[in-house]
Amino acid sequence: MYRLLGQAGEIKERRDQLRHPTYKKSELFATGPNQLWSWDITKLRGPAKWNYFYLYVLLDVFSRYTVAWMIAPRESGNLARKMIAQAVHQQSVPRAQLTIHADNGSPMTSKLVAFKMADLGVTKSHSRPHVSNDNPYSESHFKTLKYRPEFPDRFGCIEDARQFCQTFFEWYNNEHQHSGIAWLTPRQVHYGQAAGMIEVRQQTLDFAFARFPERFVRKAPRPSPLPDAVWINPPQEITQTPKETL
Repeated sequence: MYRLLGQAGEIKERRDQLRHPTYKKSELFATGPNQLWSWDITKLRGPAKWNYFYLYVLLDVFSRYTVAWMIAPRESGNLARKMIAQAVHQQSVPRAQLTIHADNGSPMTSKLVAFKMADLGVTKSHSRPHVSNDNPYSESHFKTLKYRPEFPDRFGCIEDARQFCQTFFEWYNNEHQHSGIAWLTPRQVHYGQAAGMIEVRQQTLDFAFARFPERFVRKAPRPSPLPDAVWINPPQEITQTPKETL
């Protein structure tokens, strides 16, 4: 019996049967604003133990601009549907242009959200199950939020949480100079002001170099360029390409 099973390739470690199946990763990229959004929900501690408020955030992956956010007392696909529809309308996103990526939480995979995206002409994308880094931009955004010095251990009520987030998102969109977008603010990149800002920086560097060339190691200082494209799970051939050739 074991000889026949071995010839058929049926003798193997039984624990292998408990492994998760292999899922194809989503390879998504954007070359400008309103092409790829990422959204997620995070918990904010309330005034008592086991009491939470839920922060919904919809983020543009290319510009890092927060296109919509909301705080609610629960997770709900219906609330997420309304937030996404309002954001698409406010940004005037054409049909068949936008992809929205999320993980596999129940609001993200709800039929209400899926049907609304189909009505809006938006493509939906989801992370692989049990893969924590398939939605990196939203996770990084939440880390920035919760590592702010003024972020409290708990919020006294839901209005306190909303007031804090209003201040945070105003700072994040309009003042925070993001390292991933050439030290520009998300608003500048999202609304097409990046080229002008980089040109002003270049003029400043040229003026400084002309007056004090001995302060510069390189002969022609240049400001950091804005990335041409931003990826979620880039293909292997891109990750293996030397940075100077990109």
